[in-house]
Amino acid sequence: MGTIRVYYTSVTGSREVKQRQSDVIRILDGNRMKYQLVDVSISESLLQEMRDKAGKPDAIPPQIFNGEEYCGDFEMLYEATENEEVGKFLKIGRVDSVAREGISI
Repeated sequence: MGTIRVYYTSVTGSREVKQRQSDVIRILDGNRMKYQLVDVSISESLLQEMRDKAGKPDAIPPQIFNGEEYCGDFEMLYEATENEEVGKFLKIGRVDSVAREGISI
């Protein structure tokens, strides 16, 4: 498994982009995922790298990757969360499988 990377921007005038970035971080934190933030506002080359890796010349942050493998954008992560498939979306299998084992009710 690679490192989960979230391409985001620290400089945006878009309320929607800010909210989506916050939601992605909240979802990842809620699933106790380790991830790396990559700020595309630092350089044009990072923005272009994100777009090239995503295969979308007009992609905007946040975009999510597992290593070099593209996982998707906010909408795709949100849908995976609703379907309880965050691990599948992130290409890592089930999330919290260890935490749930051994619990008896």
